[in-house]
This record gives sequence, structure tokens and C-alpha cells, in this order.
Amino acid sequence: MKQAHPHSRFARFALWLLAACTLLSVSPVRAAEAPNEMIQRLSEEVLQRINSDPALKAGDPRRIDQLVDNIVMPHVDFQRMTALAVGRSWRDARPEQRQQLMDLFRTLLIRTYSGALSQVGDQKVQMKPFRSNAGDTDVIVRSEVVQPGREPAQLDYRLRKVGDAWKIYDVNVLGVWLVETYRTQFAQEASGGGVDALIRSLQQKNEQLASGNGKAS
Repeated sequence: MKQAHPHSRFARFALWLLAACTLLSVSPVRAAEAPNEMIQRLSEEVLQRINSDPALKAGDPRRIDQLVDNIVMPHVDFQRMTALAVGRSWRDARPEQRQQLMDLFRTLLIRTYSGALSQVGDQKVQMKPFRSNAGDTDVIVRSEVVQPGREPAQLDYRLRKVGDAWKIYDVNVLGVWLVETYRTQFAQEASGGGVDALIRSLQQKNEQLASGNGKAS
């Protein structure tokens, strides 16, 4: 059986990616909240927001930007996510180039997966048993998305503790980690031309997606 392309896998659950590439709440962050409790709360809130907002379900870029800024970004270590995805080139990047990479990567994720928001319906998130040791600062929270008539879909998160808060820095959908997928792609695009070549490639992808004339590869 032909295996689905990683992007098609991620697109099936775009709202979660908005959490690696993803991809989270306007509610106050609770210092004592365990990482698995945070993921469950945020997952339920994101689903509720999408199901109650027709513009979000239609893939309206402005509304998606608002969702990401207000609900997603406060709980994501996006600098770490971008650095891990960019890989070796991140160390060579100047501060202004790093900011460009973060901005372009964020835009790429939103434009790539926004269309899949229309598929969000009566999914529910079921948390799996969470195991960690006292003092752990880097954990994996495992869950699955349950929808009538379909097999449950794996959905895991990597988080690290930053101060008193837990931050997401990678997402695993159906066995494919977002950071690993993009690291391979970005390494190829940076080979030969370095950071500038990667920036140009991301700019071109975003322009194609914005015009509707292309798909992110």
C-alpha cells in the first residue's frame, strides 16, 4: 500500500500542527498545570474555537493568524522548533536571519495547512497515560484523535519546561514528527547556498501558496 506523504498526514489535523509546525490559549497559564493537563485543555479549546467560527473553518488567513497569535503562540517554543527544523544552518544564521526564518516558517505552516481546517468536525481528543519522573524538564505527551467511522489517529507532543510553564516544540501526527520532516527538507534547500538560499526558498513557497499557484513540498 502506498504510504501517504507526510504533509497529507499533517494536513488531516492542521489545527494540531498550528499548535508543531506546530504548531495555545488566551486563558492564563497555570504554573502548576501538568503538561498532559495543559494539552488536553488546549486541545478542547482549539476544537471549540474552530467549530464555532465559520471563518476559521473556511481557512480565512486573517482569522487563522488571530487563532495562532492568541491561542497557539503563548504555549509554543517556536524559536526552538524553528532552530531544530533548520538544523545546522541555524547556527550560521545572523539574528535578523533567524527572525526571518521564524516568520517565514510560521507563514509556511499556516498557509500549508489552513485548508484542512474545514475538515474539523466532531473529533475528540483522548489522552493516553502520561509517565514522567520528578524533575523532568523534557517530556512527550501522547494522545489520539477519535472520530466516528475512522481509526484513532496518533497525536503526540514534545514539550520542555521553560520557567514554570511547559512549551510545545514538536508534534507527531501518525508517527511522523514535524521537526524531522522539515529538517530534511530545509537541509536540502540550504545545501550550496546556506541560510540565504533557505530564506529565498521559503519566500518562494509562501508566495506560491499566497497566490494559489503552488503547494509546499
